Amino acid sequence: MRSALEQYKHFFARRSGLTLLAVNVIGAIVYVVRASAAWAIPQEHGEVPITGEPFVWFLGIMPVVIVFLLLNLFWGAMLLNRRWRNGYFWLMSAAVWFIAVWIDFAHH
Repeated sequence: MRSALEQYKHFFARRSGLTLLAVNVIGAIVYVVRASAAWAIPQEHGEVPITGEPFVWFLGIMPVVIVFLLLNLFWGAMLLNRRWRNGYFWLMSAAVWFIAVWIDFAHH
């Protein structure tokens, strides 16, 4: 029989992975929305893009990328010290970010 503290730790460990995955999904959506300001307009196909456009794109996504890079690095470091069960959620969040970056780069 588990003690109350062990039950709480087990509950928190299971819920934290799911919560962080949900936070990453929201962050990926914010990333795509912010990056969409620099997407190419289909009607302007063949025209020369504005020179500063990549800088506007980078400055728009930089805060989101930095926050979630640090969050996911911390999450990954915590997984190394604990059981790998929440690692599946971490890998799913990596897949979510891969899809978000793929959507963004497909529109440039």
